[in-house]
Amino acid sequence: MTATISHFEELLKTVPRRLADIADAAAAHKPGPNRWSKKEILGHLIDSAANNHQRFVRAQSAPLLEFPEYAQEFWVATQAYAAEPWPDLVNLWLLLNRHLLHVVKAMPAAVLSHECVIGGHPAVTLEALAADYLRHVDHHLAQLLG
Repeated sequence: MTATISHFEELLKTVPRRLADIADAAAAHKPGPNRWSKKEILGHLIDSAANNHQRFVRAQSAPLLEFPEYAQEFWVATQAYAAEPWPDLVNLWLLLNRHLLHVVKAMPAAVLSHECVIGGHPAVTLEALAADYLRHVDHHLAQLLG
C-alpha cells in the first residue's frame, strides 16, 4: 500500500496545476460524436472518486461487501459535466481525491484484505481496489494531459 499512497501523493502534487492550464474551450471540445470531451473525462474521474469513496469506507466495515456497477455513460450524461466550468471540475476532482488519499492513509492494515464485489465481477481486496483506482486515474489523466 506504500507505493499506492506515494503515487497518489505525487499525482495530487503535480496534476492539478497541469489540468488548470487547460483552457475551458479546449476542455469542452468533443473529439468525435461518441467521444467524451476533457470535461466529461474529468467528470468521469469525479464519479470514480465518488464511487470509490463509498467503497473504501464501507468495505472497512465487513470482510465482504457487494456494490452496484457504475453506469458511466448515464452518470456523465446525467450530470452534464460538459456544461460545467473547467476550473470547478478541476477543483472538485482535486478536493475529492485529497480526501480519498486521507481515507486510504487511515485504513488499518487489518481491513486491506476485505473483499469487494462490484457489479457481479469477481471479488477484489480493498488494497487491490485502491491500486486499481489509481491505474484508472492514470489512464484517464494520460488522455487529458497527453
